[in-house]
Amino acid sequence: MLTPVIDEDGAPFWEYAAQGELRVQACADCAEPRFPPRPCCPHCQSFASEWRPVSGRGRVWSYVVPHPPLLPDYAELAPYNVIVVELADAPRIRLVGNLVTGPDAPLNSLSPDRIRIGARVQVVFSAAGLPQWILERP
Repeated sequence: MLTPVIDEDGAPFWEYAAQGELRVQACADCAEPRFPPRPCCPHCQSFASEWRPVSGRGRVWSYVVPHPPLLPDYAELAPYNVIVVELADAPRIRLVGNLVTGPDAPLNSLSPDRIRIGARVQVVFSAAGLPQWILERP
């Protein structure tokens, strides 16, 4: 399975995720949240930043259900979903992940026919520290 490429700007995101906490980078001067993490604020051009906790709640903004041909490890799990989540407390931030039935559930644990644009979701973290999502109302 693919793992995230961790750079200097994004490393804190993954460190917090490994601890089961969802945080996003924000400008320490204008308070604007930003994702993906980067050294300079696109709004005020400040280089000051901080990592703010967010609730981990959001809505399904978009999704796809990949079909073969896929990489071998993923082909075995098809069909599975990849969703884009718009965060409730930072609506301009959208994170990509999978909608699953619970922490450490396989990527194909939720039937694709249960996914709806706008569905409310909550973050959970896999044992590997990857953010995944569960439906708030299963």
